[in-house]
Amino acid sequence: MIIELISSDFDALLKGIAPRHVHLVQDSAIAPPEVLAMLNRLATDVGANFSPSAWMIVEDDEIVGLCSVIKVPQDGKIHIGYGVAPSRQGRGCTTRAIGQLLVWARNDPRVSLVSAETGVENIASQRVLERNGFIRIGERIDAEDGPLICWEAMAV
Repeated sequence: MIIELISSDFDALLKGIAPRHVHLVQDSAIAPPEVLAMLNRLATDVGANFSPSAWMIVEDDEIVGLCSVIKVPQDGKIHIGYGVAPSRQGRGCTTRAIGQLLVWARNDPRVSLVSAETGVENIASQRVLERNGFIRIGERIDAEDGPLICWEAMAV
């Protein structure tokens, strides 16, 4: 399931503490501290104009990953990013979470389109999006991440 992440949740995660009534993955981090700090900044920036902007991916009361809107939405279009702890990959957690995020998006009148990008080599992430009805719309080269595949799913 996805649970909205709020500022105090990020504060807890950055301290290595589980927020609210969930547990942290014990055998691998959901994200390195610098990634959590960057996601917190993104959630604050995006959240100033659009909320919710970040979610915990929770399975069996354990935070296994994170998902967030990574750019300020424009014209009903949101761009998402997501990640799951390495020890929880390959179990369908991300596929279920992105499916739930699409259900939320389709019930939010502010959202008309959800986009995402995957690394060309990241077959698992590509399958997550395909299973949730995303359509490959092109490719681009990112200065930091290299070759990326661009994806979209209608939210209406």
